[in-house]
Amino acid sequence: MTHPLVDLVRARSRGEYESLTAVCSSHPLVLRAALRAGARTGRRVLIEATCNQVNHEGGYTGMQPQDFINQVHELARSEGFDINRLVLGGDHLGPNPWRYLPADQAMAQAETMVAGFAAAGYQKFHLDASMRCKDDPEQLSEQEIATRAARLAKVIEATAKPQGTPQPVYVIGTEVPPPGGANHVLDTVLPTEPEAALATIAMHRKIFSDRGLDDAFGRVIALVVQPGVEFGDSNVYNYQPALATRLRDVLNTEPTLGFEAHSTDYQPSLALQHLEQDGYCILKVGPWLSFAMREALYALDTIAGLLNTAYPSGALKSAMEELMVAKPEYWKDHYSGTDDEVHLKRHFSYSDRIRYYWNTAEATAAVDRLMNSLVGITIPETLVSQYLPAQWRYAMQGDLRAEDLVLNAVEQALNHYPAEKKRTTAP
Repeated sequence: MTHPLVDLVRARSRGEYESLTAVCSSHPLVLRAALRAGARTGRRVLIEATCNQVNHEGGYTGMQPQDFINQVHELARSEGFDINRLVLGGDHLGPNPWRYLPADQAMAQAETMVAGFAAAGYQKFHLDASMRCKDDPEQLSEQEIATRAARLAKVIEATAKPQGTPQPVYVIGTEVPPPGGANHVLDTVLPTEPEAALATIAMHRKIFSDRGLDDAFGRVIALVVQPGVEFGDSNVYNYQPALATRLRDVLNTEPTLGFEAHSTDYQPSLALQHLEQDGYCILKVGPWLSFAMREALYALDTIAGLLNTAYPSGALKSAMEELMVAKPEYWKDHYSGTDDEVHLKRHFSYSDRIRYYWNTAEATAAVDRLMNSLVGITIPETLVSQYLPAQWRYAMQGDLRAEDLVLNAVEQALNHYPAEKKRTTAP
């Protein structure tokens, strides 16, 4: 059975330009927003869990692969979304969570992880073995990265459920942007050299073939490259098509492949359209969505203080500050500057390191307190206009819950991405 993502890539050979937005987040509000949009439009939704968020040890969310699927399916049912239009993927699947271990041990853990993803029914696998482990040289060779990717693919092929479901598809590529964005102001971001992209494809094709994985390589749909987009703490480097012309021509040599773009967060709509036209069939977004969620929650944090005398204005922000200061491991190596500058970055950086804290018990309790403080209270349109101006028109529909405003804020970020062509048949 042909995977629908294969058709997505091959549309380019027919002169059709199409992309699918990959929602890379584990937060229920972000996922609910994506599924609500999918239910309304009838389009597919691609959701990906990263190796750090979800793995056989629980990741930082505490979820194993099957747990994450269960959560997404439950949210889909609550939003009336047809799970036949749902595509689930694994992002950066490789030894990264265990890179402090010797390579053999880290790869053994990665193999256990991808087996769990495959057994649970994930369909799209981004194989990323580019991170060096404890006993690796400073720079891994292309051959070693491809060899490790093939090891993971072999496990997936042996584990994936065969009965009546499409065979898994793969994304390869070593030109992987830093997860979560850069940690410095960006002056320039250079696209991948086309020669490097072609060498990556050729090496993976050879290594896969040497290991009897020709069929699996035939289901490689995309290559991760750096198109020249990135974001740091306080600025965004936008896509410049003229600088990536030679890279785009790689796809003329490899007509069965597309590109996958990471770190497309905060790109203007026009830049995202240009990426689609230049062969980027998968556009990944994550921090932008949780950034939009945080903006809406912080706005409601102020609104609640104005409407409910029992709720201290800013209580949520204070709780998150206390939590991040007490547990700095997710931001301390990413933010620098004076105390005041770092304080601002903890809450408002484009890198959005605060997203690592929203699933904790402390953050969940603080968000619940905020939402409960607004139960039964009608938020005046004028306050929405003041603190959530992008949701003002939406609020004029009336009779909305506070959560609906948060979901709409996330959906507004998603709306910047090109809409997939609506299909009349389910994948």
